[in-house]
Amino acid sequence: MKLSGINIDGAEQDFNLDDFKGQRVVLYFYPKDNTSGCTQEACDFRDNINRITEYATVIGVSPDSIKSHKSFKEKQGLNFVLLSDPEHQLAEAYGVWKEKSMYGRKYMGIERSTFILDKDGNIEKEWRKVKVKGHVDQVIEYLTK
Repeated sequence: MKLSGINIDGAEQDFNLDDFKGQRVVLYFYPKDNTSGCTQEACDFRDNINRITEYATVIGVSPDSIKSHKSFKEKQGLNFVLLSDPEHQLAEAYGVWKEKSMYGRKYMGIERSTFILDKDGNIEKEWRKVKVKGHVDQVIEYLTK
């Protein structure tokens, strides 16, 4: 499955997860660019990227548009790939497109989740219903054990 994204240099590019075979991947799904929790999570990955890249490549995924991702990446100085999944194909494939509820209103959206993919693209570890605070430390602890 091919998805458009913003590469590390900030340029638009098409990606396929198969492009990353041969390396471990931290694939994290988040609900929306420029919201408080999602910004904190992205900045935590950004600030710790040097502790992660020795072990894995970081890829963030949300349903936001390429334009939104580009703005988010530039505004926050993000140093990893962001994939746009507006049709939620990847989110559905990983089982993170879920019914959510806020203020009594039900809607479909991303369940904040992170997956470590092994060098063959298989799920090695997963975290569901992620709480942002301390999560990147959990990922690093797992990668470095």
